[in-house]
Amino acid sequence: MKKDTHPDYHMITVTMTDGTSFKTRSTYGKEGDTLVLDIDPTTHPAWTGGGQQLVDRAGRVSRFKQKFGNLGTKA
Repeated sequence: MKKDTHPDYHMITVTMTDGTSFKTRSTYGKEGDTLVLDIDPTTHPAWTGGGQQLVDRAGRVSRFKQKFGNLGTKA
């Protein structure tokens, strides 16, 4: 194998949103660094089964529905 082509794997600590943490090998940062997660399996709706919310910023969804709203209906 060629030298210097593979990333440096080292041990880091991952801290989840609820404060729990675990150690794992990663290419993130340096040996002993801590990665603090903003979203993890305990809070993300994809894993918790939470409802999906549609956020209409600046009327984008409304404009889309006005322009293309009748595509899915039969005349």
